[in-house]
Amino acid sequence: MRLLLLGRGKTGSLVAEVARERQHPIRIAGAAENAGCAALAVGKLAEIDVVIDFTAPHCVLANIEACVRAGKNMVVGTTGWHSEFDRVRQLVEQSGTGLLHGSNFSIGINLFYDVARAAAAALQHGYSGQIFERHHAQKKDAPSGTAVVLQRAIREASGKHDDVEITSFREGEVVGMHEVVLESSADRIYLCHDAKSRQGFAEGAVRAAEWLVGKKGFFDFKDVWREL
Repeated sequence: MRLLLLGRGKTGSLVAEVARERQHPIRIAGAAENAGCAALAVGKLAEIDVVIDFTAPHCVLANIEACVRAGKNMVVGTTGWHSEFDRVRQLVEQSGTGLLHGSNFSIGINLFYDVARAAAAALQHGYSGQIFERHHAQKKDAPSGTAVVLQRAIREASGKHDDVEITSFREGEVVGMHEVVLESSADRIYLCHDAKSRQGFAEGAVRAAEWLVGKKGFFDFKDVWREL
């Protein structure tokens, strides 16, 4: 599998390491190389099987559109673009390409989503809920995509669509911590996922790219991770 990685940040660097460990040739394009989507011109993608995006919210939509024009499948780990979710889905499906997105490619956080869905039943029994998320000071979007998915999962599971607010913190070098607190007058339920490194994100992203080769459609990592 031949990969093009967009982004030279901390997670992107780990993605490149994991890809090489798994014997996948990989090219990397940072912001300078991909100015104006220059790295995504049709001719430059001729030998690429999947593009992996770990860039920033302000440029990810242009990258997606360029990959669709070039007919290339894409794994998107960048968050902060979900206000355009429906438009992107339609674009991908009409073009006959494949796109797999995820707010978090860690197996642990996807298990955490399931735990949170089960715990959401507490909201039907007089509990209130809150989500707290902490990330490094350089993270561009707030709340995190993972926190938004957590909130949606809890609301859908509980049937309470106006509860469970998110509080975001940006501090130091925190990789990513997500906490769900469910509280009643009698007790408190405390759930936490604390990422110790970005390794799980990187491994999940490469495995997602392997899964996506040759597929068409719009996919969410939380729907396919068990197959991996």
